[in-house]
Amino acid sequence: MRILLIPGLWLDASSWDAVVPGLRRGGHDTVALTMPGVGAPATQSAAIGMAEWVGAVVAEIDASAGPVVLVGHSGGGNVAWGAAAARPDRVARVVFVDTVPPPPGGTISEFPVVDGVVPFPGWDYFDEEDVWDLDPTVRAETAPRTKSVPAQVPTDAIGEMDQARFRVPVTLLMGGLDEETFRRLSENWGATGAEFAAIEDAAVVRLDTAHWPQFTQPERLTEEILAAIG
Repeated sequence: MRILLIPGLWLDASSWDAVVPGLRRGGHDTVALTMPGVGAPATQSAAIGMAEWVGAVVAEIDASAGPVVLVGHSGGGNVAWGAAAARPDRVARVVFVDTVPPPPGGTISEFPVVDGVVPFPGWDYFDEEDVWDLDPTVRAETAPRTKSVPAQVPTDAIGEMDQARFRVPVTLLMGGLDEETFRRLSENWGATGAEFAAIEDAAVVRLDTAHWPQFTQPERLTEEILAAIG
């Protein structure tokens, strides 16, 4: 199976470096992606939005010989879901890493824009639940590797999506929520909860990590991706 790894905001293909070898040892053709405009100044990235990020993944799907698995971390989950909706018959499964499938009109979040791009705001910007397992060494090693993202991307809405997306199998690898808790809470999440509830084949697995398991527990993340693929 071909696996396409989609990073979240501020990260590029290298963010999956500790995960890729294990997936390849598991027998999968694994490709880590860098999204358009990451690290580029506003003069080069101002026109790049969510549609361009989704389009880049769709192009990778189209270039693949067979079905693919999409793995999206954080905001990369929005990209993965948009691409799956565009090519539902080509996607064998979508694996969301500590994020959820967005409904039409869903966005990632809003972050400060500086010089026309969204720079990494630093680890101290995030709530404790998102960073509790990032020790000082990991923070020091990873922060310098982050890059800005195009200003439009975090607040760009996912457009209308094909209803066939609900037939694509989905696995959510959540940092701190087990399936029972996730399903109970998601009933109160409005359109986001309804999006998840409409998926015909969906499972939730608790990782017992914060928001960046590819940095803090890559072996565990790799194992659960492989288990999701089967």
